[in-house]
Amino acid sequence: MTISANSARRRIRVIDLETAGSASHSVCEIGWQDVIQETTGRWELDEERGARFVNPGGPISTQTMAIHHIVDEDVAGAPFWKDVAPQVLRPTGGTVALAAHRATFEQRFCSPRLSGGARWICTWKCALRTWPALPSFSNQGLRYERMPTGLDRAVGLPAHRAMPDAYVTAHHLRDMLNASSLEQLLAWSEQPGLLPRVPAGPDRKRPWGELGDDALAGYARDRDMDIRFSAETEQRRRGNQAAVPESTMIQPSLL
Repeated sequence: MTISANSARRRIRVIDLETAGSASHSVCEIGWQDVIQETTGRWELDEERGARFVNPGGPISTQTMAIHHIVDEDVAGAPFWKDVAPQVLRPTGGTVALAAHRATFEQRFCSPRLSGGARWICTWKCALRTWPALPSFSNQGLRYERMPTGLDRAVGLPAHRAMPDAYVTAHHLRDMLNASSLEQLLAWSEQPGLLPRVPAGPDRKRPWGELGDDALAGYARDRDMDIRFSAETEQRRRGNQAAVPESTMIQPSLL
């Protein structure tokens, strides 16, 4: 979806979902926060933000209640996801992209039919590239490692509710957009995550560049796509012509 030609500003809508379970319709809350490009070229948070409860069509699991504290009574009179989603994902004036932290989760629920075929920015994948030295890349971890300028602590709470989480993510996105181009963030988001360090196992926390060729080859055969991609990227850096070309490593759609 693109904005109208006479609009002075480009907009990205950051969203966050809370769910009742894993079914494709089980969203129980959606929150959003817009990031817009000023006429100066800088990206900033807009005043447009909000949240809506959604009727998931069934009971909320106790496991998810324990995370977001939304209970069945909160969503009993709310509209269903198919009615809420297009209104939020396709705002008047349009967007140049949607964004979320670990966007593959949101994409499970926000089908192209509901989103109008919007492209997505994954702020988790982009954080791996933008701030690789940080110890944590979770939304809240980035919040406290970075302490983004202008983030109002009260607006960003409680954590694990849709609007506050979208608001926090939007600050990360703003800073990424002001450090790299929109096109670059979209390209990174369409590839697997480039992990700066081995995430688990005997080599946990070691940079890929410290591994021997045999260990690296083992990780290049890992089941996890992000691990494979990260190991293969290091293999390419070392001149291994057998490594899968980066241009072919596009994240497959979940939909």
